[in-house]
Amino acid sequence: MDATSAKTERRGRGGRERILVAAAVLFAKQGINATGMEQVAEAAPVSKRTLYAHFPAKSDLVIAYLRDLAASGRTLESVLTREDLDPRERILRLFDLPSPDESPVRGCPFIDAAVEFPDPRSAIHTFAREQKMLMTQLVTELTAELGAAEPATIAEQLVTLADGAASRAMVLDQPDYGRHARAAAEILLDRAMTPTPQPPA
Repeated sequence: MDATSAKTERRGRGGRERILVAAAVLFAKQGINATGMEQVAEAAPVSKRTLYAHFPAKSDLVIAYLRDLAASGRTLESVLTREDLDPRERILRLFDLPSPDESPVRGCPFIDAAVEFPDPRSAIHTFAREQKMLMTQLVTELTAELGAAEPATIAEQLVTLADGAASRAMVLDQPDYGRHARAAAEILLDRAMTPTPQPPA
């Protein structure tokens, strides 16, 4: 096998995976809309023909990137299904943002995607919304397991705190910003688990 053939074979192996890795890095660094398909192909590296064979349109690549991210365990929501943690700790881990060595701080990738594709009917916005609804469902199940009287209500409050903390951490570039929301979440959980005093008969 000559050098050219060997190079072609190396570039052809795992093309889809390399494209997704390159897209994830570029999307996080400069945003989805600011990233061109040619940039992704160059960073992968793959030919444009290979790129479009896997992802005929940029929207296909974005959806695949979000699906891969959701399945990877690299998002805050992934902590909600960890069986090595008790329900309360799973919820509170939502407020643990990326470690300080990961700079700049990034917010929730699903919210970021929805912001860049604001049409609620678009496939990308729809997928992002589904992920945020799944997050609420998981927190609702956990608060119910903890014994909250109104698990759906407390879950909405908790996920609002988590998403808000992630967004502010990104805007302020403060990786430890989640501690403020975690303190509020602990108060919400404590109150949700405290029996409501009954009036005297």
